[in-house]
Amino acid sequence: MNSLFSNLSLSDVHQNLIRNIVSIRDSQDLFDDLSDDSSEWEIAQNLEDDVKPPPYGSHPTVIHRPFEDSDWFNAIQWPFDKWQASRFSDGSFGVWYGSESIETTIFESAYHWFKGLLCDAGFESEAVVIERKIYAVACDAALLDLRNLSAEYRDILHPRDYSFSHTVGQRIHREGHPGLRVESVRDPHGENFAIFNPNVLTNPKVNCFLTYRLTNNTIVIERNLGDTWMTLSKETLDSWS
Repeated sequence: MNSLFSNLSLSDVHQNLIRNIVSIRDSQDLFDDLSDDSSEWEIAQNLEDDVKPPPYGSHPTVIHRPFEDSDWFNAIQWPFDKWQASRFSDGSFGVWYGSESIETTIFESAYHWFKGLLCDAGFESEAVVIERKIYAVACDAALLDLRNLSAEYRDILHPRDYSFSHTVGQRIHREGHPGLRVESVRDPHGENFAIFNPNVLTNPKVNCFLTYRLTNNTIVIERNLGDTWMTLSKETLDSWS
């Protein structure tokens, strides 16, 4: 472990990172299950806006604040508030993950959806649909660069065993580094970014919506409904052992 860190370099990152989350294409009112009166939905929304301060530095107008607040929470704050185990966290702290491209986020998110959810539930042979929202989030930070070390320390990119990467993440978290840059495990041509400090992330913007359709042991990705934009073949799914 010490030899790994002694060989690390820094990557000075000033670019948008892509965040891919579960969402819906058509927005829904969050208070419509409390009352059948739409005027009461507005009262509830106004009350929430008045008592909840924005979690970022800017001070948007009342008109824009609910939308900026939602984008900030969904695109940035969620993993720091809702800790869960991941490649670089044992679940005792939050880590935000983004990628350099939409395509890489598709490989990563489709893997966890298919292998971590559908296969575990016995639905891998069913026709299943999920909708996703893609954010572009600005990142400005000097990140620890693991990209040239993964060949020597292969367990950083182990497809299933995260024990080594957990020790890496624990040290980064303990020492207060903002994050790291590393190759993608699922996309052979992609890169991922693991961010430990939300202060280096700003300006979340919705990029697009995607629909994933699992059918005939293939995942079809649609950017526009009904139009195939990308396909993950049966061979790709089978390789996700």
